[in-house]
Amino acid sequence: MFTRSGSAKWQGGLKEGKGTVSTQSGALKNLAYGFNNRFGDEPGTNPEELIGAAHAACFSMALSNMLSGAGIGNIDIQTTSSITLEKDGDGFTVTKAHLVTAISGDGDKAQIEDLAQKAKAGCPISKLLNAEITMNATVA
Repeated sequence: MFTRSGSAKWQGGLKEGKGTVSTQSGALKNLAYGFNNRFGDEPGTNPEELIGAAHAACFSMALSNMLSGAGIGNIDIQTTSSITLEKDGDGFTVTKAHLVTAISGDGDKAQIEDLAQKAKAGCPISKLLNAEITMNATVA
């Protein structure tokens, strides 16, 4: 079993407040986030893009494992996960995660596409998200 952690600090009210996020590994350390990062265009991060990055990384690793396990070599995977946040009553809900991935490797295109679908459903972050997860996959 593995346990990894991230942390957040927040000061102030929702709209005027400011926060920072950090990860246990130190890859992120006191990275700024706030209302205008999340709902506007101010530089900084937000929870949805962090989830998107985690989802894209998890999917890519899961697919790489499946492809190499199937004997496919020269694997190259580029993935983006777009997380949709929608108004839900008085709050908001993450309603969708959409993967866009470009995959190349020495193998059968149909087999690679099938394994991409399995990785989409099976990666641990996909399993964590309680949202519709869709994907566009391009195999070169």
